[in-house]
This record gives sequence, structure tokens and C-alpha cells, in this order.
Amino acid sequence: MRIRCRNRLNLSLAAALILCLVAMSTAPAPAAEGPQAGPTMHLASSDALAGGGPAGEPAEAGQASQQGGESAAADLAKASQNPVADLISLPIQHNFNFKTGPGDDVLNIMNIQPVIPVRLNEDWNLINRLILPIIWQPEMAPGMGIQNGLGDIQYTAFFSPAKSEGLVWGLGPVFQFASATDERLGSERYSAGPSAVFLVMDGPWVVGALLQNVWSYAGDGDREDVNQFLMQPFVNYNLPGGWYLSTAPNITANWETHGTGRWTVPVGGGVGRVFKIGKQPVNLSVRAYYNVVRPDNGPDWSVQVQLTLLFPK
Repeated sequence: MRIRCRNRLNLSLAAALILCLVAMSTAPAPAAEGPQAGPTMHLASSDALAGGGPAGEPAEAGQASQQGGESAAADLAKASQNPVADLISLPIQHNFNFKTGPGDDVLNIMNIQPVIPVRLNEDWNLINRLILPIIWQPEMAPGMGIQNGLGDIQYTAFFSPAKSEGLVWGLGPVFQFASATDERLGSERYSAGPSAVFLVMDGPWVVGALLQNVWSYAGDGDREDVNQFLMQPFVNYNLPGGWYLSTAPNITANWETHGTGRWTVPVGGGVGRVFKIGKQPVNLSVRAYYNVVRPDNGPDWSVQVQLTLLFPK
């Protein structure tokens, strides 16, 4: 039965990856409207998401429209890669974690991650980021059984300058709530700590890192204290047509654990594209990572598929 379920999961993953690649390859990139939209187009303009110029326009106008479309796709891709951009988005990220636990099973985690920026004044933005994890966990020890449900919800509030030149940054608190629907899917502790993000955008490159550490301060006193570190370096290289190459591994450390079980260090990357489904701009990416360092029951490798709905102003 376990082998049959694993084969079904592998087939489902293969089908999902094929659909993602087909969608990225065939869908149109966000285009500029008409010949007036050029490389200097502002990202916040709704013109960046409209269709191409009218039929019968001059060749020069068509070229300008095409250049504007390339610029719109590139600007939107780079904004979607910036964790503190003034851009409302709804990422839905599914993580297939392979060879997890004593049975070498698949741990599935789907993160729903709405991002809502709020303009505080002319100088500052508040970037609200929420992570709601939905977990399908295999048997991690004999007799534990399989658990499905909601994990611990995390909320981060980044205070970020509304206008940045050179280094883009955001600082703020992160809160983790004991919201898991099963005690084996969460820590049963309330935790909080600092979070920071730094990045630079230079030509086609978007390079930066997100860091945070949370400590438990309340919750079930019989459960282990929480003292967890996360660092997510990210490197994106943007290509024409909304395509990009990307790596963004989640490097974590559980400071309450000693020895080889403390760190998880993935290495890998993938490809993505910003395009439109109907009139809705989206960002679709596929990445694969191998854990060069991991806890004993941690996954050997993982595949991450993420679809982000983008809502430019």
C-alpha cells in the first residue's frame, strides 16, 4: 500500500511539473498598452498589464509596444522577487519533501502566503506577510500514524522605506502562533523574534537575504522550547519574456537540538516566469533542492512549485 501511494504521488508530481512547464512556455507575458508604453514605464501603472497595440500600427510603434511589454514583464518579475515591494500578492507554494521519516515517505506542505503592503506615510511602508501551512505528514515514528491539518501560522511585519536607492531593506517583528490542528504538526508554543530582509537590484539581478529567529514565550510548558533560526538567501537572474533563473533555499537551525540534527542546508534552484492567465498576472516557478545537511528524519530532497497571483496598483 505504501509503495502504491508513493507511486501515485510521484505520478502526480510529474504531471504537475509538466503542466507548470507547459503553462510557462505557452502563456503570454504581461504586455504594455500601445506605442506610448516604453522602457521607462512605471510598475504601478495599470497599463503594464494591458494588451498590445492596435492592429495596423506602424512597425516602429509595434517595436515600442514590444519593448514596453518586455519592460513590464521584467519590472513585474523583479517586483515579485522583492519581499518588501509595494505589491499585493498571493503566493501558493507546495513543497514535496522526499525520503522523509523512517519509511522514506513524502512530506507535503502547502504554504498560503498573502502579502499586503500598507503605505504608512510618504516615507514608510508596512509589509504584512502571513504564512498558513497546510501539512500532510507521513508516519514519523512507529505507531504515530499519518497527520493532516494546519500547522503553526506565522506573521511578519516589515517596516521598509517607501523609496530606496541601492540597498533595499525591511525590519520588523515576526510572530508564530500555536495554531496547529494536531500536536504533532506544530510546537504548541507561541514564539516571536526579529526579522530582516536586505536586497539589491542591479540590471537583471535581484540578490538578497531574509533572516529571522524566534523564541517561545508562552504555550504548553511540557513541550520543548522554541529557538529557531531561518536564513533564506535568494538570487534571481531575469531573462527576456518574464523568464528568470532563481535559487532561494531555506537554511534553518534548531538551537535546542545539538549535533547533526541542528541544521538543514538545502542546495539547488530552478526556473520561473511571470505571465498572464486571462487578465490576471501570475508568477509561476519550479525549484528543486538537495539537503546537504539535514536531521536524521528530515527529507533528502524536495521540489517546490509556487504560483503567485500578482495585483499591481
